[in-house]
Amino acid sequence: MGLSTVRSAAKPLPDNRVMNPLLPRLHPYPFERLRALTKGITPNPAFSAISLGIGEPKHPTPELIKQALIANLGGLASYPGTAGEPALREAMCGWMQRRYGVTVDAKTQVLPVNGSREALFALAQTVIDPTRPGATVVCPNPFYQIYEGAALLAGAEVAFVNSDPARNFAADWRSVSDDTWVATQLLFVCSPGNPTGAVMPLAEWEELFALSDKHGFVIASDECYSEIYFRDEPPLGSLEAATKLGRTDFRNLIAFTSLSKRSNVPGMRSGFVAGDANVIKNFLLYRTYHGSAMSPTIQQASISAWNDEAHVVANRDKYRTKFAQVLPVLAEVLDVALPDASFYLWARLPSPSNEKPADDVAFALDLLAQYNVAVLPGSLLAREAHGVNPGAGRIRLALVAEVDECLEAARRIRAYIQSL
Repeated sequence: MGLSTVRSAAKPLPDNRVMNPLLPRLHPYPFERLRALTKGITPNPAFSAISLGIGEPKHPTPELIKQALIANLGGLASYPGTAGEPALREAMCGWMQRRYGVTVDAKTQVLPVNGSREALFALAQTVIDPTRPGATVVCPNPFYQIYEGAALLAGAEVAFVNSDPARNFAADWRSVSDDTWVATQLLFVCSPGNPTGAVMPLAEWEELFALSDKHGFVIASDECYSEIYFRDEPPLGSLEAATKLGRTDFRNLIAFTSLSKRSNVPGMRSGFVAGDANVIKNFLLYRTYHGSAMSPTIQQASISAWNDEAHVVANRDKYRTKFAQVLPVLAEVLDVALPDASFYLWARLPSPSNEKPADDVAFALDLLAQYNVAVLPGSLLAREAHGVNPGAGRIRLALVAEVDECLEAARRIRAYIQSL
């Protein structure tokens, strides 16, 4: 019997490929949804392409960071430890002391992460117990989509809390029912907020800490925009708020910080988490198996970044100059104001009806077609909750490019709206 005959006579192998049943619960990412919506659009060739859609810093990477990378290429020959080098953790703690006036134990209360995005996702997998009935994650709305995906893949349900434009886009935490708080295992907050740029005040932190103490959930505070601000006083951080309120053990609190926006190194994927030592201990255990240790070369460059503030001040000044020039142009045609912080403008579109918000998706598609400017529809950054999509009728503008390009985009947006 020939080999081919043997193969043809063999029984077919059973198909044992079983995918994670939670994967179908994930929603397409906002940029994927926008890409699908714009697939058939040919932008007006009379205009060069300008994108205000993605929040990717475009300012040059500081020379001191690039030189630190080059000087430490030898680190590529070594496996890194998940906890990071002591010198890196000390640099992170030193920065927190200078920036927030808080004392963090470099051995037990801080860990390097490969950017805040992967850390936000991984913390949910560490914290959430899906075997508990009704495991819930509370999340602001609109929101950074990683929060939702992390919760769903950890086996939890998501409870959205809509922002209130009348209260500087603060999330209405008091609208959350007692039953929801009882089931909550993790709360995501973002301050300064994406996309609103709003900063949480001390009173709001005090309210959330009291809820955490009562119900035992962990607070994950995403603070990656903390160093881009426009007023004299820098944004309040979660660990700073805890310290002011006498919570120096940072009970059930984890702060996430990144170099991407602060130092214009999104491709370096470098940041850290800090807070409750017990949560950090378990997070380190998870990360040891997760395989998310930071490259020794990136660690050395990160030390240089955290230890230098001059490039951060220069970066912040560029954003201040940019917003000062762009905002007056857009304010002629949009309901838009200077945010507390971040590099976004959260603009409300003019609506022909006072009762119904403008169609933000249609606006974005037509703007792209006629003026070759890409913006992100606000409704793609939120979910409909309590009968409302809080992003509807708004657009998010990421002022990440150099000032001339952002100013040109603002003039085109003004011209487009005036033509309607």
